[in-house]
Amino acid sequence: MPQWPESHCRDLHPHKYSVDTSRTAPLCLHQDTVRDTFLIDPAVILIVVGVVMFFITFCGCIGALRENIRLLKTFSLSLTLVFISQLVIAVLGFFYSDQTRDALGEFVKKAIVHYRDDLDLQNLMDYIQKEFKCCGWNSYTDWSWNLYFNCTRENPSSERCGVPYSCCTPVPGENVINTMCGFGVQTQKFKEADKSIYAVGCADRAVLWIETHLLLVGALALGLALPQIAGIVLSQILISQIQDEISSVL
Repeated sequence: MPQWPESHCRDLHPHKYSVDTSRTAPLCLHQDTVRDTFLIDPAVILIVVGVVMFFITFCGCIGALRENIRLLKTFSLSLTLVFISQLVIAVLGFFYSDQTRDALGEFVKKAIVHYRDDLDLQNLMDYIQKEFKCCGWNSYTDWSWNLYFNCTRENPSSERCGVPYSCCTPVPGENVINTMCGFGVQTQKFKEADKSIYAVGCADRAVLWIETHLLLVGALALGLALPQIAGIVLSQILISQIQDEISSVL
């Protein structure tokens, strides 16, 4: 049974770790694996976003039905904070594009490292690579960050020096997906690898997509901003009307 060399585990993860020899594929188990996969798990991110949206809409809905000023103010303040946060992120992303790219690169690197640890994360990476026709963040050799695809000689994995099948270019007329199509491509040069996989990194593909779809990006941004602005304005109008009614009664 193949085992993952301890020296290589220390090189990749200098903190505490243990070697799991109960699996046929190599895997270094380290302390922050659960934490990292939890933070970048798409399901967790969607749950957090859903909880925030539920809280905001609950305050707005109940506040409007019951004419509760506190709930309406909470709704208005929460929506304002969300809008300002999105605006700040957009501005910082525009003026600090290099830093934004580096930050996204760190996120993708963690996703690559934990590709086999979380099925949702694996499906997300496969979807991105298929849709954008890319592989890795900067290039296909980024997959060496993953312990299964790592290209060092000490790696006993059968997937050594390979990339996931989602990096592979589809073969016309092939109905069955060849999951081994990316094996060994990290040892090939760019031009040779480009014949069988999407050798370009997802960072360059994402920038190209944004540049060629500026109208769509602008429309999406406007579509997100207008309902939020409308909600803030309307809630303030309703608060003002309720306060006027209370004042007239008193």
